[in-house]
Parts: sequence; C-alpha cells; structure tokens
Amino acid sequence: MKLKITNLSKTYKNGVKALDKVNLEIGTGMFGLLGPNGAGKSTLMRTIATIQSPDQGKIVFNKINVLNDNISLRKILGYLPQSFGVYPNMTADSLLNYFAVLKGISSKKERSILIDRLLEITNLKDVRWKNVSGFSGGMKQRFGIAQLLINKPELIIVDEPTAGLDPAERQRFLNVLREVGSSSTVIFSTHIVDDVKELCNNMAIMNEGKILNHIKPVESTNKLKGKIWNKVIDKTSLDKMDKKYNILSTSFNPDNSLNIRIFSDQKTVSGFKKVNPDLDDVYFLTLKENS
Repeated sequence: MKLKITNLSKTYKNGVKALDKVNLEIGTGMFGLLGPNGAGKSTLMRTIATIQSPDQGKIVFNKINVLNDNISLRKILGYLPQSFGVYPNMTADSLLNYFAVLKGISSKKERSILIDRLLEITNLKDVRWKNVSGFSGGMKQRFGIAQLLINKPELIIVDEPTAGLDPAERQRFLNVLREVGSSSTVIFSTHIVDDVKELCNNMAIMNEGKILNHIKPVESTNKLKGKIWNKVIDKTSLDKMDKKYNILSTSFNPDNSLNIRIFSDQKTVSGFKKVNPDLDDVYFLTLKENS
C-alpha cells in the first residue's frame, strides 16, 4: 500500500498558505507528521481525508485518484480528527452499532461480533454500556479508534490524537494505535515529538505549509552523533549564549539554572559536554535551519 502526494497546495481566503507544494510518499506502517501548531498538518490531513479540496495537486492511494474519486477512498478510510463530537445519551455499544449500520453491515450477528472485537482492542469492554459523552478524553480517543476500524480501513489518519491527554491515557491510546497500525497505512499527525519517537519508523517534519524533511527517526538521530552539546548556565546568560551558539533547546533545573543544548560540528566546544542526540534535536535543528 502506498499514498503518493504530489504538488499539493492550498491558500485560504485570508491569504494563509496552508499547503505549499507538498510532496510525500507514505507506505504501510506508522508514519509521523511532526510540526508546530499552525504548520498545516490538519489541512493536509483533512485534504487527504477528502473533507476539503486543495487549490492544486494530486493524491493517489494505491490506484485510487483521491481528489477525483473520494467515494472509493472513503470506503477504505479510517479518520480520527483532532476533536470529534458524539451523540448524547448513547452508549459505546449502541453508537458503534449505529456506525456499523451506516457502513453497510446489515447482519446483527456480524455487528455484534465486530463490536465485541473493537471494544476488546481498545480496552473499552468494561464501559460498553456507558454513555460515550461522559467518557474521559482518553477514552473518547480510544472510542474514536474503535469507530474508525469498523470498515477495516487500509488508510488511517489520526490528527493530534494525544493533545490534552494525561500521561496514563496517552500511553493507553498509543498502545492501541501501535496494535492496529501494523497492517495499514497510518498517518499520525502531532506536535509532540515523543509520540513520533515511540510509534513511527518513518516521518516528515512540516512547517508553514512545507515538508522540511522526510526522514527515518533513528537514522536522522544517528547523523547528529558527536554534534550535540549541553551546558548548565545561569538564566541571565541565555541571551549572550544565544548570540554565540546555535541553541536548539533549553530546560530548567530545580535550582532555576538552565540546561542548554546546542548544535556544533566542532571536535570540542569549551565548557560544554558532548551528549547523545535525540529526536527533539533533529526536530529543532530542522525548524531552525528552515526558519
């Protein structure tokens, strides 16, 4: 399975260029689309999901020309938007049953078997008779996964699914997504680097409507070995350090001092300690180099 996006562009009426000649090829498995808020990720996800149209470009999934034949794509698509509503006073079981009917599963027995399996996968069997509108944020997101799996999708799109979840719910959600993402093409859009680090073997970094880098997390991190340095400084020295070094990120210590991480390909950097790179370094360096 392969999704191919060619020269996709979209400019809104207010002049914002949300997509700027986007080109991507995505195969089977988990693909992370990483970028800050406002990077154009949601516009790209909605366009692939046939919810909105681009100004120009082409999207092909397997042999489906998505922009010309959105019905065929929707038959094999599972989509979880950044936020979604649910009908009030409907239980998880009854709502999944309703969605299954809408997706053409007419056999009551078949629907019952399918719903049992989906609730098992998403760890929601214990709350199947509770109203979905009363679920926690993490439970709603897992229910979102259950509903998108009804039609056994070949292409799955999840847009900022862990935003606002507490650490425990986030981990539960990622575990579910990891389980269902091995046999489909899954596009995981997020601004949280750790989500991509945990799930994805392939990714792209996006900002200002452009794909800045299409990379494999492990390979891109290895390329920075020997080039990431750390130093603890007083926070009053930050401006001075920023003018002298290529600072990628900062973090506070309990004593209110600052850790600064810099990029430098020098063999030694006076006063700094060489540290192992991580995906955050790749992300921040890419954004800085393209700002």
